[in-house]
Amino acid sequence: MNEATIAIRGIRAYGRHGALRGERDFSQPFELEVELAVDAAAARASDSLSDAVDYAAVHARVVGIVAHTSFRLLERLGDEVLADLMRDERILGASVTIAKPNLLGGATPSVRLSARRAP
Repeated sequence: MNEATIAIRGIRAYGRHGALRGERDFSQPFELEVELAVDAAAARASDSLSDAVDYAAVHARVVGIVAHTSFRLLERLGDEVLADLMRDERILGASVTIAKPNLLGGATPSVRLSARRAP
């Protein structure tokens, strides 16, 4: 197997997530980073996008999940993102970091979650 890492940093998405009163009443910004461990054997051999994990498609899916779901906890949102990513059999493992910028008097809390496919 030829494992590679795909990282997408600086994803900005807007959604209705939060545990406090009013947080889900309006869209607010979220910053995400995704890191994928992928089986890149086919893509390395073929040089074809159809054999690769398309990071533009991953980006669109992540932004869509943030925009079209609503959860109280970042942990639950992260779990939804990871479950979606792991549906692609070429993805061996994934991690997602979700941050709510400038929430705590200018501080930015974040949650990082990971998943790995069983061997």
